[in-house]
Amino acid sequence: MTRKIVVVEDDQPILDLMEILLKKLGYEPVLIPNGLDALTYVRSEPPALILLDIMMSPLSGWEFLERLRTEYNQREIPVILFTASPTVPEKMAELHDPKLGILQKPVTFNELKNAIQQFLA
Repeated sequence: MTRKIVVVEDDQPILDLMEILLKKLGYEPVLIPNGLDALTYVRSEPPALILLDIMMSPLSGWEFLERLRTEYNQREIPVILFTASPTVPEKMAELHDPKLGILQKPVTFNELKNAIQQFLA
């Protein structure tokens, strides 16, 4: 199984931090600053997991997730939403997606580690 984790995030300091943390956990981070490029990458090289920011443009995290699951038929890739928005858990619950998790920003090293292990164990 691949050790690649795609991080889709438009904030460069967060991408830099996630790169450090994921490498420390023994994963190979693939850092992508927007959803459109991430969809292209995931189509050609499906990762073990995707860490996905919600508030992005030109494609929001919700739009990315919808296209990933339907248009690209990638239902088995676990996705952890990475957000500071308090409304995300409600919308997430409506999706009934067993391969979908959430981490509230700011996230600690142990929270990240535990969330990844939950999906990749």
